[in-house]
Amino acid sequence: MIPLNMKSLIGLLFLSYGICLVKPIELTFELQDKAKDCYYENIQKNTSTTLEYQVVTGGQYDVDVIIESPTREILYRQVKSQLDSHTFVAAVSGPYAICFSNEFSTFSHKIVYMHLQVGVEDPLPGIGEQVAVMTQMETTSQDIHEYLNKIINYQTHHRLKEAQSRKRAEDLNHHVALWSVTETIAILLVAIAQVYMLKRFFTEKSPTQVFYTSMY
Repeated sequence: MIPLNMKSLIGLLFLSYGICLVKPIELTFELQDKAKDCYYENIQKNTSTTLEYQVVTGGQYDVDVIIESPTREILYRQVKSQLDSHTFVAAVSGPYAICFSNEFSTFSHKIVYMHLQVGVEDPLPGIGEQVAVMTQMETTSQDIHEYLNKIINYQTHHRLKEAQSRKRAEDLNHHVALWSVTETIAILLVAIAQVYMLKRFFTEKSPTQVFYTSMY
């Protein structure tokens, strides 16, 4: 009989191994202005696939997104989209194209986050093959495994929102600082012009003063 602490250790090892088995595709890349980037993934027929994306920084935070099948069929299309999630089932096996376009932008580049989950996540090792009812330890390990994956997803989305908010705050701070410098320069120029005009007004002699000065 295996001690309870040994069971816990084995369960945690299975849990860690199960997390390492599933490796969804996560990518953060820079999309230049007037550019189009396509990524290809071989997907087997009848496989469920989910794409999530979000524009983190750049311009109006929007891109054009297209998912294309190996037969050139458009499965998904979004124009000037900031973020979205789309799930589809592969009708045929082969390379599927996921394209992000910034061709409508003339000067601003974008930072885009992409998450691609191909297929359904496998259960913990040994759990999916067994016929008997799972023990309480196995059920708990499976629940912990699912909760940890949810926590990872929440943390990823939280980091994306934090990065987006920080970038917007930095842009706002830059614009405010630039506007403040412009106003300061304008105030200084107006002050110098006023001093010059007042000095000229009091130093210029009237025609009467010029006449009396010329007489004496």
